[in-house]
Amino acid sequence: MKIINEKGKLFGVVNIVDLLVLLAVIAVAVGVGYKLFAPQIADATAKQMPMTAIVRVRGATPFLVAEIERNDQVGKQIVSGSSYTTATITDVKIEDYVQQVTTADGRIVDALDPSKKDIIFTIETTVPEGTAAPSIGTQEIRAGRTMIVKTNDFETTGNIDSVQIGE
Repeated sequence: MKIINEKGKLFGVVNIVDLLVLLAVIAVAVGVGYKLFAPQIADATAKQMPMTAIVRVRGATPFLVAEIERNDQVGKQIVSGSSYTTATITDVKIEDYVQQVTTADGRIVDALDPSKKDIIFTIETTVPEGTAAPSIGTQEIRAGRTMIVKTNDFETTGNIDSVQIGE
């Protein structure tokens, strides 16, 4: 029995060209799958550390403050795109909004805005230990960046004041 017969079939069963094409398609599929799923698998198997982010919405308008007071967001999960994440809002505080104004004599002083407030969200989740780019959904979490705080019934944008990873 010949390895390749007169019709070009390997062991008389499969055409050698068809086999090479099939192997190439399988190799591409495996490569694409690895690129897509390897980071997620690595994150899932890595030791998880708690992460807390403080997000401040500066100078929120009265209607937004009223909505937060009416519709408590504590305990709700953060949404990324159209999917829930593992991050949860654990605390919401409303504080006076302080802004700088210039007095008649040219001095710059802090003054309380009579109607606007700051809304401070505490968001907790877990991230892989030693991660270089902690994130919630698709948003990287670093102090100084902006973050969209989105739940199933509320959305606003704030600035990340602080991030603590670990205990």
